[in-house]
Amino acid sequence: MSLKILIAEDEHITLKHLVYTLSQEGYTVVGVEDGQTAWEKIRTRHFDLVITDIKMPGLDGITLLERIKEHWGRTEVMILTGFGSIDSAVAAIKRGAYDYITKPFNLDEIVLKVKQIDQQINLERENTALKLSLGHGKDLPTFIAKSKRMEEVVRRINDVSDSDCNVLITGESGVGKGLVARLIHRTGTRKEKQFLAVNCAVFTEELLASELFGHQKGAFTGAVSEKRGLLEVADGGTLFLDEIAEMPPSLQAKLLNVIEDGIFLRVGGTRPIQVDIRFIAATNQNLQEQMRKGAFRSDLYYRLNVMDIHIPPLRERKADILPLCFFFLEKHAREMRKKIQGFSEQAVELLKSYSYPGNVRELENIVERALILEKSATILPDSLPISMQLFQIETIVPDRLKTIDELTHEYALKVLELMNGNKTKASESLGISRTSLWRILQQ
Repeated sequence: MSLKILIAEDEHITLKHLVYTLSQEGYTVVGVEDGQTAWEKIRTRHFDLVITDIKMPGLDGITLLERIKEHWGRTEVMILTGFGSIDSAVAAIKRGAYDYITKPFNLDEIVLKVKQIDQQINLERENTALKLSLGHGKDLPTFIAKSKRMEEVVRRINDVSDSDCNVLITGESGVGKGLVARLIHRTGTRKEKQFLAVNCAVFTEELLASELFGHQKGAFTGAVSEKRGLLEVADGGTLFLDEIAEMPPSLQAKLLNVIEDGIFLRVGGTRPIQVDIRFIAATNQNLQEQMRKGAFRSDLYYRLNVMDIHIPPLRERKADILPLCFFFLEKHAREMRKKIQGFSEQAVELLKSYSYPGNVRELENIVERALILEKSATILPDSLPISMQLFQIETIVPDRLKTIDELTHEYALKVLELMNGNKTKASESLGISRTSLWRILQQ
């Protein structure tokens, strides 16, 4: 992974040499000639390392360092300074700078220092990746990532954990978007602050506005007292906006203003409230298509989608199925105090061959249900849902392959039939929302 470097140096020739030399080493390098421009770049893009002159017009290197360490604590900073400013450079070390180099300097010395920082950052990333993949991170939710597709998700989580950027998580219902959001927060710079979540699909427009922005007493019927919204409570931390595509257009505009300015008004209020929040949003819909239809604002999309993480459905990462089965078996067997330690060969084959339209959430429901029903020492096929046993997915037919959408549609219809047309029971059995079931049935 290429180290991302920002260089702030007001001497044009020095900046040019630094950018060229470090680019030749394979690093991704951006150069600017003043501290204010550097700060504007940092606010909208992640950098692993900032190399800054200590004396620059406008925003100086020390102030830039302090701002970086306040908001992006994991970004390393290296100070460039003249011989007469060594005291300031030493003070910078105490404020969190990685090191300083005095001018005039040898470019080889810069390269050596950058390589040391690169090795340190890569080691930290590898350690975090190991913790995530094994589920052994301190206070981290367990995350199973055995497949190649999910290893890529782990790498993306590590990428964004070093920054403070907004993140958009996409994927079908039940793939674990909420889990990934919590992991990003718990491995990020705001991990000691609040993590709050709201599902935009479960509220009316009025209630969602009140939930997010809060309200003043008497703002509407039923507002009998003042209420702080999630934006206010999450100040300094992370707010997870699940099912962001379901947010009404009027609230999309208000949310955009908060992201851009960090200021909002309570419903019925007149006093501006200032907040500093990292936003993580998630959706199971195609936002590009929603933007084309005019249902989702493009400016909000680009503000939220500074970094994107796509979580593939479980049917596309078969290597994760059995590890997840055993994880959920251990988890729920411990809760139920049952001494069931595995699955029969026939049960394993059923579990491996199933398509999981409800993804990981459905798999957990299946394992938990099997544990409740099973009386022997291992999970047998009879303890798995009838729908898994009766509905054999035929991926190959005489004239062509069936698409995933066709298989998902057929299975959803079969489950709905087994539930006598009850959409609530069918969606619960599948581990998906009624909205997602409706969407599958319409395909």
